[in-house]
Amino acid sequence: MTEDAQILIARLLAHQTLRREDKLVKRALSDELFRTEIDTRLKACGMKFVDNVYADYVTLALTRDSESKVFGTKETWQNNNFGLARDGVALLVVLWSLIILPKRERQEAHQLAEEDQNDMFGKDKPMPRAEDTSIGISYRALLADFGEKLGKKTRMDMNLGQLARVGFIERKADLILEGPLLDLLMDTDTLKDRIINGALSDIFQIPVPRTPAIIVPVVAPEAETVAETNEAGVETPVADASANTSTGIEASPDTNTEKE
Repeated sequence: MTEDAQILIARLLAHQTLRREDKLVKRALSDELFRTEIDTRLKACGMKFVDNVYADYVTLALTRDSESKVFGTKETWQNNNFGLARDGVALLVVLWSLIILPKRERQEAHQLAEEDQNDMFGKDKPMPRAEDTSIGISYRALLADFGEKLGKKTRMDMNLGQLARVGFIERKADLILEGPLLDLLMDTDTLKDRIINGALSDIFQIPVPRTPAIIVPVVAPEAETVAETNEAGVETPVADASANTSTGIEASPDTNTEKE
């Protein structure tokens, strides 16, 4: 068991993601003793095993306790290790909202992507995999709806390329599809209510409450408060740690430069 745990962790460090169908991953998801050994080994290194039933992959990420010690040692908080600028993180949140939230609704309804109506016996079937329920979004539609707010075409193309390289999305012609990390490294509990009831309520056609409400932006807070939680809702992975950026982001149609 010790050797298998070592091999699984090493493979995740080397490849960043593994499919749930992988033999050792399936064991980690079903064997409590094996999973405990993996979690113990990772915790000793400030890492954790990341999976959820809605995703087809698993990965590793830094624990919240270790984030401040890793990224908070300099004067400027290094909020992610993908090298994403402000408009890049904003684009990531938009893509997560448009791809993952509808996919999870279909999974919970046990409805495949190509099905036009609900099956009255669908609830008795196993929950479908992400690749059977995830529907991509059109690049042209994304550019028309959000291009002005996310840096226009040149900047959006640059950020889409970077998101594809690190595994958040996949590109197929005009379609932007879910990548291995999109439903793993985004904190659904933190983001869902903020997006549906706040930042993107108009997209989901859900009215914002009439009473004054404080809407927490996607922008990460200052260094002294972000050490407690990553406000962008993005888990910090342990792979691809070659580049770092400063604080969180807020896209602007008038500027494409990253603010310190």
